[in-house]
This record gives sequence, C-alpha cells and structure tokens, in this order.
Amino acid sequence: MTNELIKAFNLIKEKQWVDLTHTFGPDSPHFSAFDSAEFQTLFNHNDGFFAQSFKFAGQYGTHLDAPIHFVQNTRYLDELGLKELVLPLVVIDRSKEAAENNDFTLSVEDILTFEAEYGAIEEGTFVALRTDWSKRWPNIEAFENKDTNGNNRAPGWSLDALKFLFTERKIKAVGHETFDTDSAIDFQRNGTLLGEHYVLEQDTYQVELLANLDKVPAKGAVIFNIVPKPEKASGFPVRSFAILP
Repeated sequence: MTNELIKAFNLIKEKQWVDLTHTFGPDSPHFSAFDSAEFQTLFNHNDGFFAQSFKFAGQYGTHLDAPIHFVQNTRYLDELGLKELVLPLVVIDRSKEAAENNDFTLSVEDILTFEAEYGAIEEGTFVALRTDWSKRWPNIEAFENKDTNGNNRAPGWSLDALKFLFTERKIKAVGHETFDTDSAIDFQRNGTLLGEHYVLEQDTYQVELLANLDKVPAKGAVIFNIVPKPEKASGFPVRSFAILP
C-alpha cells in the first residue's frame, strides 16, 4: 500500500530525529516555588505488574505552558490544536554570548543579526533560543546559577525581541532552555515575568527547559511537541523532538 501520506512518512523516517526533552525525576532542577517531584511504586512485578504514581507541578521538566498559565480567560492545554503543536523550527544560537554573560538578554538587534545570515524568520514558525543552558542539567546548583545575593542568573528573551517576533515576523510559538522566558536580570529589574506574560497573551504556547538545541540547524527542521491532555491544565511535561532536514 502506498499513497502520498505513506511516502511522506517513509521520507520522514529516513531523516535524523533529535530529542529536545530532558529526562526528569525527583532530583531534577525545577522552579523553586514548586515541590520536588515524587515518584512512587504502587505495584511491582511480584504483584503481577509494575505501576507507579507520579506527583509534580505541571511546569516540571521540559514542559509546555498553555496561555491560561499566565492569562485569565484564555485557552487551557487541552484546547490547543494538534497542528499548533507541530511547526517549522528556527533556532537562534546565542550560546557563546550566554556563556560570556549569564545575564544575556536577546535583543531585536540579535534577531536582525541572525536574519542577516539566515534570512528573515518565516511566519508561523516556532523560534527557540539556544543558550546551551541545558548542558547544566541535571545539576541544580549550576542550573540556578545563584549570585552572592541568592538571585538566579540566567539568560532569556527581552520583551522587545518577543514583540518583534510576534508582531513583525508573526511567529507562532517560542521555546528556550531555561526556567523562564525572561532573563533573570530582567525579572529582577521588572519584578515580574513580562516576556512570559506577553507570549501567553498571544493565545499561544511556549516550551521551557528544552534540550539538545545544539544538534539542530538554524532553519529547516520541524518541531513536534507531544503533550498529554489533562483536563483544564495550565501546562504539562512535554516530549519535544525535532526532525532534521
């Protein structure tokens, strides 16, 4: 049996697939306001089968935030359409800058520099910010990267950069390797996550704590964000992966 769909499937299977998802557990880095995950064995093979119970915040491990996470009267996770979760992937690499300056905040100028090399960012894409922060996983201390005052130091998006991408380039969603959309220094300066609120206010989603963006090209790949469908959820761990061109 063959048709256009089967031919496309066979082509996709020949390509390289890259897992963009961290394995997570009770000892993994997580947002400090959340309790650590709890994994419990309910039955083992001596009982006839192996089954477990899992307890964790929806925003745990590599996860997808639905609009309702920050914005009232918007969509829950289960209301996101399947075709929204599969998008062309653009990866902006600023890993060198983030290594030199842990407070690195992506600017509009950074985006224009990227476009000068790779061309304009296309409409309807998923844009990921590569900082290589994911390489610190699963070391909690390295991931939080606290300064002498106990504040996290981590890179992120500027509000201006996000506004440019959504209004001028009309992208669909974003992702990053850190706990938050905003850089830690912007959060401390503003006292709130303006960038994260803005993204979710666009009636779309974002994926946080992505991994392996260093294995994906700047353009040409496709991202799949396969997420469970709990009722009225604000977010949930996701299995994100990319298929390379």
